[in-house]
Amino acid sequence: MPIALPFRPRPAGSLLRIPSLAAACAFAMIVPAMIPTTARACATCGCTLSTDAATGYSSKPGWRVSFEYDFIDQDRLRHGHRSATPAQAVDEPEDPLAGGGEIEKDTTNHYVNLGIAWHPNADWGFALQLPYVLRDHTTFGDRDQPFTPADIAPGQLSATRVSDVGDARLTLDYQGFLPTHNVGVELGVKLPTGRYGGQTEDGLFVGHPVRFRSGPMAGEALDTSLQPGTGSTDLIVGAYWYQAVSQDFDAFVNARFQAAIAERMDAPGADFRPGNQFTLSAGLRYEAHPGWSPQLQVNLLRKGADRGALADRRDSAGTVVYLSPGITFDLRRNVQAYGFVQLPVYSQLQGYQLFPRWTASVGISAGF
Repeated sequence: MPIALPFRPRPAGSLLRIPSLAAACAFAMIVPAMIPTTARACATCGCTLSTDAATGYSSKPGWRVSFEYDFIDQDRLRHGHRSATPAQAVDEPEDPLAGGGEIEKDTTNHYVNLGIAWHPNADWGFALQLPYVLRDHTTFGDRDQPFTPADIAPGQLSATRVSDVGDARLTLDYQGFLPTHNVGVELGVKLPTGRYGGQTEDGLFVGHPVRFRSGPMAGEALDTSLQPGTGSTDLIVGAYWYQAVSQDFDAFVNARFQAAIAERMDAPGADFRPGNQFTLSAGLRYEAHPGWSPQLQVNLLRKGADRGALADRRDSAGTVVYLSPGITFDLRRNVQAYGFVQLPVYSQLQGYQLFPRWTASVGISAGF
């Protein structure tokens, strides 16, 4: 898309202001209803909000520190694009030869994320993100066919709680392609800093997994995909664009691809490799008011199936799309707060997966 006017300096947290009705029309035609960031619970779910866009991209040199809290309650069992029942999970599994399936009940996730970013100049930026994971998970476990009501009796429910540091992410971005600094690329790595592990079919523990605390499965390892970390080193590549498209509206598009390149759990019969993830985000910010900016994002996540003997390969892939309205407040110079709700508008899930009715994110960001 052509740049209509030369770059003008702008405060941190604001998008590039370049009025262009033609650009707005082009954006509407080019960008489908989709968008991005990592799925951080089991299978195809997690917070996909674009935090950079929430606070407004900026190339201003200096430091920025942010805190974000994400809430995701996966309390609906789904298959494909429809709701599912425990009977379907057992009697109609993804693999017809499985002879049954797991009946998960609920996964409630709380994430507290610390972000530290440094821009030595307008071209380059470095960022560190470190999450803390709080997760409660309940399941009735694997059940053999045929399903009976006794399979979901209260005494069959197993539960545990996760509370630990997750996997850190380091990224480097460059946005010196244009004088306006409104196009950038990202290269990064996710490190295996979080607790990880699982349990083999022979009952042997791999790594240091969180275990179930109560129920028939007490003492057994929680699913590998639900541990605080994945035990893998992942490569991250991405790109983003942002620009004012009218007098009062700013637009953005960003995309990211993440894939594991090394795994700590790589022994035969005890291996795990998280599925590749692609995220795409687009949105508009309404900038008519100096102190607050309503925003609407659309977020798409496509996740491939986890692989390995410790993976739930049949129930870990899919595509989801969220509609994410929110608002950003300028509390004072270089300090911003934001809040968003993500509403799922489309899902196509492989196997049977727990899925949220909605998710919420709030955060604060300060530059200096």
